[in-house]
Amino acid sequence: MKQAAFPKLLSSQIAFDIARTILDGFDKHYRLFRQASQAARRYFESAEWPAAQQAARERIGFYDKRVQECVQVLEDEYDGSELTDSVWRETKLHYIGMLSGHKQPELAETFFNSVCCNILHRTYFHNDFIFVRPVISTEYIDTDELLPTYRVYYPAADGLHVALKRIVTNFQLDCEFAGLDRDIAQVEACLLQKLGGEPPEPNYQIQVLSNLFFRNKGAYVVGKIINGIQEFPFVVPILHNRHGQLVLDAVLLDHAQITILFSFTRAYFMVDMEVPSAYVQFLRTLLPRKPRSEIYTILGLQKQGKTLFYRDFLQHLKHTADRFEIAPGIRGLVMLVFALPSFPYVFKVIKDFYPAPKETTRAQIKEKYLLVKHHDRVGRMADTLEYSNVAFPAGRFSEALIAELMHHAPSLVEFEGDRIIIRHLYIERRMVPLNMFLANAEAAGNDALIEHGVVEYGNAIRELVAANIFPGDMLYKNFGVTRQGRVVFYDYDEIEYITDCNFRDIPQPRNEEEEMSAEPWYSIGKHDVFPEQFGAFLLGNAKIKKYFMQHHAELLTKDFWQSRKQRIMDGFIEDVYPYPQHIRFRHQAPASAPATPSPHLENLHHE
Repeated sequence: MKQAAFPKLLSSQIAFDIARTILDGFDKHYRLFRQASQAARRYFESAEWPAAQQAARERIGFYDKRVQECVQVLEDEYDGSELTDSVWRETKLHYIGMLSGHKQPELAETFFNSVCCNILHRTYFHNDFIFVRPVISTEYIDTDELLPTYRVYYPAADGLHVALKRIVTNFQLDCEFAGLDRDIAQVEACLLQKLGGEPPEPNYQIQVLSNLFFRNKGAYVVGKIINGIQEFPFVVPILHNRHGQLVLDAVLLDHAQITILFSFTRAYFMVDMEVPSAYVQFLRTLLPRKPRSEIYTILGLQKQGKTLFYRDFLQHLKHTADRFEIAPGIRGLVMLVFALPSFPYVFKVIKDFYPAPKETTRAQIKEKYLLVKHHDRVGRMADTLEYSNVAFPAGRFSEALIAELMHHAPSLVEFEGDRIIIRHLYIERRMVPLNMFLANAEAAGNDALIEHGVVEYGNAIRELVAANIFPGDMLYKNFGVTRQGRVVFYDYDEIEYITDCNFRDIPQPRNEEEEMSAEPWYSIGKHDVFPEQFGAFLLGNAKIKKYFMQHHAELLTKDFWQSRKQRIMDGFIEDVYPYPQHIRFRHQAPASAPATPSPHLENLHHE
């Protein structure tokens, strides 16, 4: 019987040292990532909201900084001639060995890819150089710390009220509760109603993730209840009241509400995770229809989210045959947008030139998208995935789309064999453009849907204003309607900070000549905005105008915008709740909330 040959022993010291350098770079990154997440708890306890927002913004840039640091070390240390194909292959094998027992192996593999892709040209990428698929399993990774990924509580022992109080107090927040027993009683009542009087089963238990989720002014308890075959998720927001005491503000039990809390339109959570894959696995049991890529992203691990998204996209291409086409809707002046009908995302390419009245550059547009990435999106701006040098199968592109790409963005398109390489693009969740939503509702004679779209549009504007964002181009075509029926902004090339805008009334004409002039007789600065003009562009349809004036007439006044700007400049951070007002225990709408909630519409699709 022939004896199997043993693999050649790894012998390159350079390969080992490179692997060690890359893993050290990742470990530094994740250590700083966790420190930022731990700081979020302290900021919450002391209600230091500006510091919390600044920390959340800075954390987004951690990954790229650490990658560039690592690339710089390797380029300074090694000559290009030393980094042969055999060295790169052996580097990967050494790296795999170093990941044995690691707590974040999937993230470390992605970091390795990022470093390699920054050093090597894409034509030199080989499957045995980088991690095309994960090598290290993330199943059942144990924590080294005393704190497990989640805690289990058994209400049958001392009662549900005691179990819920133990859950909250175990987080040991360094802040006084205003009335914890009162709040626990309200949570208990909601959970018992959800349980529907079912008797306790032998496996009756509550599982709660061991660390709180922090975002903006809130901390969130995330868990699920299991009783027999019944299992449902819950989330309890913890907020500060006006006296600086803590309150349990609500309990989220509806699947759609929890989905919106973890939406792609919101800022990333700050949560301390030793084993992130365990958190993702737990969250997938609460949100089984949300892909792992989106869960990693909403936890602030957006680079891992991008990696998983692209792997899912490649798998989708393998199992489908439809063609990429120009996306439906009004064509944009700045972006060329295309889509694959079977895939729930759109691909956006910045054009090479922009007709009047657009005055911008590719660099300025990229800065706007980066602004949104680092800003609090308050549930009203779509997150984007930014990619470079993406290869598509040319045979899957329609002739019309290829013609559009070559006409509008030839500098970004390259043909390589049977592939089309797009040098830079953004990918966003696909939504129904609001102008199409409203037109379809009117064609169907559905006034309730028209009202819903208009109310949601105004609510989106208000919440963007609360986050110091002026959309710039407020036309309906730049907003989309999600599967939950929420209106979201997604066109960022004219976005500005509210505090950079100068809101004005149109001056009264001084004489008949000025009154009859076709051109403005008054000076207009670069950042001047005249809210009373919005109606001319937005309210040409009688039904839309009726509902807009009923719910959002003040958006056409300078006073609304100027008062919000002044609040922001005074340092006030508005309350924007990622769940409906009516489920709050105190039912007190904040000053910044819209006066009228959107009507409940049964025919809107919920995830």
